[in-house]
Amino acid sequence: MVPVNSADTVGPPTNTIVVLGDSLSAGYGVKLNHSWPSLLDASIKKQGLTFQVVNAGVSGDTTSGGLYRLPKLLSRHKPRIVILELGGNDGLRGMSLKKVVRKNLKLMIEMAQMAGATVVLVGVELPPNYGEVYTKNFQRIFSDLAIEYQLSLIKGSIQEMAVMGLMQSDGIHPNKEGHSLIAKEVWAEIQPLITQMNAG
Repeated sequence: MVPVNSADTVGPPTNTIVVLGDSLSAGYGVKLNHSWPSLLDASIKKQGLTFQVVNAGVSGDTTSGGLYRLPKLLSRHKPRIVILELGGNDGLRGMSLKKVVRKNLKLMIEMAQMAGATVVLVGVELPPNYGEVYTKNFQRIFSDLAIEYQLSLIKGSIQEMAVMGLMQSDGIHPNKEGHSLIAKEVWAEIQPLITQMNAG
């Protein structure tokens, strides 16, 4: 839970982007500097924008864990943007979609927005062996919340990434090239947001 760039960097005051996620954000199976939050931070710095990325990804974390951790992150970093990437571990454990996953994501979105942050939602996809009904209803949570709260939604596809050879052998976590693709997709979505904020 530290900035992916040096905290000792001398320069103008920085705005913060907090990535609240699980092993996907924590960079499980790849070097930290190859994780998509690190690559996102590098893209931001390359553009000379005064934003830093704080990677609060924790392997194995759930929406319940994120909900518990978020208040401290908001208080400590006062982020302009919160990228919410959670729910995968809930789904893998077969947690209730309505009572747990959707409820916790909804509470985190509202909490971040009340703190003045713009929320960007990362759509999580489960492996197909969890059944068509459960996996489709799981994915629908993210699209529904994005519509309800007018959020930018970054859609992910495990199956497409697997076909492209962008997954590790476990079929759940992206490899180095997969993280690069995710970083590009996230950057494309938030670049207009941070450019506008940086100008302001």
